[in-house]
Amino acid sequence: MASSSPRTVEEIFKDYSARRSGLVRALTYDVDDFYSQCDPDKENLCLYGHPNEAWEVALPAEEVPPELPEPALGVNFARDGMNRKDWLSLVAVHSDCWLLSVAFYFGARLNGNERKRLFSMINDLPTCFEVVTGRKSIKDKPTVESGSKSRNSTKRSIDGQPRSNPMLADENYEDEEEQGDTFCGSCGGGYNSDEFWIGCDNCERWYHGKCVKITPAKAEMIKFYKCPSCQKKTRQ
Repeated sequence: MASSSPRTVEEIFKDYSARRSGLVRALTYDVDDFYSQCDPDKENLCLYGHPNEAWEVALPAEEVPPELPEPALGVNFARDGMNRKDWLSLVAVHSDCWLLSVAFYFGARLNGNERKRLFSMINDLPTCFEVVTGRKSIKDKPTVESGSKSRNSTKRSIDGQPRSNPMLADENYEDEEEQGDTFCGSCGGGYNSDEFWIGCDNCERWYHGKCVKITPAKAEMIKFYKCPSCQKKTRQ
């Protein structure tokens, strides 16, 4: 196992992404199949995401200690005792915890900067919980302090507070129509304060500067920014 384990930041992130893809598929596209496999009358079952982007509901590993950190045990037991949506949200949260534990199990030998870079790459992707529930906390939106254009300080968030206000409450969540503001309208990646973002003044969606080929310097010269999608609609 050791010789084939992911070693570099890129290898570990690739492993994380593949396992995450499998878990997201189980909790969304294949959700009926996943639900039916989690029979509460069976033994303790775990939801696994594999490096080939497959998912599997199976018994926990028998060896002690296991080869890798194990997922939450007995996810099937709560199935019939909970609302289906709430149960899937619970499984998603445990899946996110497991994904991080596996990534940092592989990343134990990385140095501090490498671990920071790995977590930053992981943080660019929406969590399983965010995908399953379709929500993202408002406070995670791009703000003036974290690299968006200064002109964005005049835009307002859904609750009427300036987006540059860093003190938004954790329990505030966006309406479904506002979800797109949290993720890049081009690549779908999650917000990361280490990267430059730009907001469309027309549709209010956010984009990685690199995805729409806008640099911070170029952004300062733009008084009213229209994203590629809005520009296309205008031309049509």
